[in-house]
Amino acid sequence: MERRSFISKAAIGATVGAIAAPALAQSLPAVTWRLASSFPKTLDTIFGAADTFTKRVSQLTGGKFTIRSFAAGEIVPGLQVMDAVQAGTVEMGHSASYYYFGKDATFAFDCAVPFGLTSRQHTAWYEQGGGRELMRDFFKGYGIINFLGGNSGTQMGGWFRKEIKSVADLKGTKMRVGGFAGKVMERLGLVPQQLAGGDIYPALEKGTIDAAEWVGPYDDEKLGLYKVAPYYYAPGWWEAGASFSFYVGIKEWEKLPKEYQAALEVATYEAHVVMQAEYDAKNPAALARLLKNGVKLRTFSKDIMNGCYKAAEEVMKEEVAKNAKFKKVYEPWARFRQDQNMWASVAEATMQQYLIGAGRK
Repeated sequence: MERRSFISKAAIGATVGAIAAPALAQSLPAVTWRLASSFPKTLDTIFGAADTFTKRVSQLTGGKFTIRSFAAGEIVPGLQVMDAVQAGTVEMGHSASYYYFGKDATFAFDCAVPFGLTSRQHTAWYEQGGGRELMRDFFKGYGIINFLGGNSGTQMGGWFRKEIKSVADLKGTKMRVGGFAGKVMERLGLVPQQLAGGDIYPALEKGTIDAAEWVGPYDDEKLGLYKVAPYYYAPGWWEAGASFSFYVGIKEWEKLPKEYQAALEVATYEAHVVMQAEYDAKNPAALARLLKNGVKLRTFSKDIMNGCYKAAEEVMKEEVAKNAKFKKVYEPWARFRQDQNMWASVAEATMQQYLIGAGRK
């Protein structure tokens, strides 16, 4: 009898719970937003983060909070996403903050700076190292609240029509590379060029440029750059862990019910983790396919790496001297980077080096 009573009460409780959840959802308003992405749909890893995000927000709110994502150019050009969020043209965006380096070099810390943090280190800095607070304070001046939105991991150093072995070989090379990296490499005699993804292949084919960087094997393969620039270099020292971001207009954020704010933030985390996992899973097979197609894989020489590192440190110190906002982020960021690299050298790097060596036997 007691058992029946327990089962009956449990059944009633479950029924009440099932009724209460929809009732709660019904008490919240229906909200529809638009998200502008800086990326084309062909980049299923990066643009896909926006799809992962929007689907989860809808699921977490019982379909009451819906966000529709638009690819680059459908509402605004890819490099104008932040401006669109700031102006209120769209409620939110998905972009790479170093695209806005020209407005203020401080934006780069939200994405990647030369010889910066790896994917895991960047997430650790943002979550546990004060990065969120520093960048949120900076973005507040633009009327935006930022969230983690994915990471590509360490990117490749790009495609070259000819082999390069020293800093001297960089001089006069016209390369599709922009932002902070372009400024650093310009100091070494390279001629940086700004080109959209769709314009890279024809520029390389015609010889208008001599080299180009994009992302990594999985995304680069789609552009077919190996057909006209066979030398593929690593690492992309300017993007040790390129982190992407979701932007939300602060005014729109403040209008949301707390439940919707929580759902949005949770969904950004899922999109962030999924993108990192996708790149790690898909790049090895893509690189293997590229090598089968005759790609000549190379690593930048120590001479090039040392020259670029020296130039990068000089450029950042110059920025610190003239930009108070950059300095405010750079100083604690640099301490965090130093601590992280020291720790990585103790266990992570030694384990990785051993496994790589063992796997080659």
